[in-house]
Order: sequence, then structure tokens, then C-alpha cells
Amino acid sequence: MARRPTLDFLKTESGAGLILALAAAAAVIAANSAASGAYFAFVDAPFSVRLGAFAQTRAVASWVKDGLMAVFFLVVGMEIKFEVLRGELSSPRRLALPLLAALGGMVVPAAIYLAFNLGAGGSVRGWPIPVATDIAFALSALAIVAPRLPASLRLFLLTVAIADDLGAVGLIALLFTSTLHLAALVGAGLALAVLALLSSWKRTPYLIYAAGFAIVWAFTLESGINTSLAGVACALTVPIGARRADQPSVLKSFMDSLHPWVAYVVLPLFAFTAAGFSARGLAPDQIVSPMSLGVFLGLLIGKPVGIFGFSLVAAALRLARRPAGTTWLELGGVTMLCGAGFTMSLYIGALAFDAHDPVAQSQARAAVIAGSLASVLAGGALLAWAQTKRGPQSEDTEG
Repeated sequence: MARRPTLDFLKTESGAGLILALAAAAAVIAANSAASGAYFAFVDAPFSVRLGAFAQTRAVASWVKDGLMAVFFLVVGMEIKFEVLRGELSSPRRLALPLLAALGGMVVPAAIYLAFNLGAGGSVRGWPIPVATDIAFALSALAIVAPRLPASLRLFLLTVAIADDLGAVGLIALLFTSTLHLAALVGAGLALAVLALLSSWKRTPYLIYAAGFAIVWAFTLESGINTSLAGVACALTVPIGARRADQPSVLKSFMDSLHPWVAYVVLPLFAFTAAGFSARGLAPDQIVSPMSLGVFLGLLIGKPVGIFGFSLVAAALRLARRPAGTTWLELGGVTMLCGAGFTMSLYIGALAFDAHDPVAQSQARAAVIAGSLASVLAGGALLAWAQTKRGPQSEDTEG
């Protein structure tokens, strides 16, 4: 039987997780070694980009965050659209549990963060940091520690992470939009409208979509709106239909052509430029600040409590059922892996705390990395134990 498209996506994401971890480790080591000067000189180096009348000079790290990461959000947007129309999110029965679980996985971490930061010395601005889940990081850990678990559980993790990403994009739009420039915003809207009109032409070359995306991105960057929205908005204009009956969908083909570049190039480069922090610049009281504790415990405790708790409530109220062929113990292990916020949490942290506040940036980065690593270790240990109870037989079925 042919593999489902979602499982192909899982395979790519799982393979990219190790590269992400290595890139982040390289950044932390470089930032705290004799190479720290060269590392920070690289991420802060000015770089100019010209696209017709568009011309800006920014630091390398800023271009990666606001430029290359927009391509990541383009792929995320296409994946969300594909899953809603053709995949796991197209079934209301399958959708109920992961959506309710994702809601819990956003509400509880945010509440834990605010509990530590509403008082004196806290920083309320960082509450969205622990609400995200890194798909590649979590799936890679799942593939390593629990390869025999049912595919339904991996799909649950994927769907929760996608829903988290969608929620994170919404939070970025609401909370981190700077002063709007109307002319640039109108330009982005017009370019987006042209792409939407082209979507009715199933033979539109991919190069047209790529050029249109670059134009929408440039206008969005000038408008003051975060460029992640440009990626998601452009993704919604790509048609789902196939060029011919015997061909895969246009959306799926375009998504698959970009996905390896994002998984193996864009995200590792972002991890390398965003994860580096200097521990020498942090005093002991700064390492365990309210913001750091809020992020760390929001990921390690808030994510699994929120996701597992909302799943239990949904099952008790008969609103949904747990993934077929799985146990509550296995589901609990997977919910702990969801605490691996990593890429998305680093991205939101870079938006929440200005680059001119290096202490806050370092605190956020250290807390995200520590919380993500602790979540993976705890979830991996629980899943490894759960697999001993399952036995040696393979349970990798669709359920």
C-alpha cells in the first residue's frame, strides 16, 4: 500500500531534528568559546538586499529571521491547507482531539508563564514563548526513542504541532506588529490578490508563485507586519488541485519541493543564528529570573499538562477518542515531547525581546533550549518505558 503524504512529511521532519539539534549546539558552543567573537560578528554582520526598488541593510540574523523564516511559514501554511482539505485535519472526528489538545497546550503554558511574571521583576511580554511546539525536534525524538509506536500517535503529534504553529502565527500577528505603513500594506494586498487570481490557472509555473511570494514578502517587510504572515497568506493562494488526474496536487508538489530546503537549510541556519547566547553575560539571579522560569516550566510542565489534561477531558466528555491502538501512557509521553518549543519558541523570543536587550535575549534562549531538552529527555524516557510494556511486536499501523 502506498505511503500517505502525511507520513512522507513525518519522515522529512524526523530526519531534520538531529541537524537542528547539532546547529543549536554549535551555536551555544561557539558563543561560549574562544570563537565567540567570530560567532557574534557573523550573526550581527550587516548585509544588504536589493529587489527592484526594495533595498534594506540588516544583520545576518535579522535576514534569517525575517527573510528565510518566511519561507518556513510558507511551507507551514501549505501544510496546514493541505491537511485541512485532504489530510488529517479534513476529518472532524480525527480533528477534535488534537485541536482541543493543542488549545490546552497553549493555554496552560501561558498561564504558568504569567504566574511567574505578573509580579515585580517579571516580563509579561514573553508569555507566547512557551506555547509553541517544534515539529522537527519533537518528531525526531519520537522516531529515535519509540519507533514502534502506532502511526496514529505520530499523526496526533504532527496535528497538535501544526495547530500550535497556526496559533503562534496568530499571536505573532496580534502582538508583534509594529507601526503600519499603509502604502506597503496595500502593495502586499494587491500582489496577494494577483496570486489568488492565478490560483484558478492550474498550469501556473512554480516560478510565478516564487516571484509573487518574494514581492508579497518585500511589501510585508516594509509594511511593519511580521513576514511570517506573508508566508501563510501566500500559501493559501496555491491551488490544491492537480494539473492532471494522474498527477499529484499543485499544492503538494510545490510544498514537497520546498520542504527539504526548509528542513535541512533554513531551520538549521535559523537555529545557528538564534540559539547562541553567552552564559558569561548572565548572573546567577538572571539565569533563574521569573522570565526564565516561566519559559522553562511552561515548556516542561505546561505543555504536557495542558495537552494531556485537555485530552482526558475531551475523552471523558466523549468529544473525542485517543489515537487508535495507543495507551494513555504512550499519549502522556508524546505530550511531554510537545514541550520541545525550540525553533518556534526561539523565533517568538526574538520578537518579544528587542535585540538591544542582550540579557533578555540570552535568558529567553537559554530557557527555551533547556526547557526543550528537558522535555525531550523526559518524554523519551517515558516512551521508552511504555515501549517495554508494549512488547517487541510492531504496532506501526494506521488504526
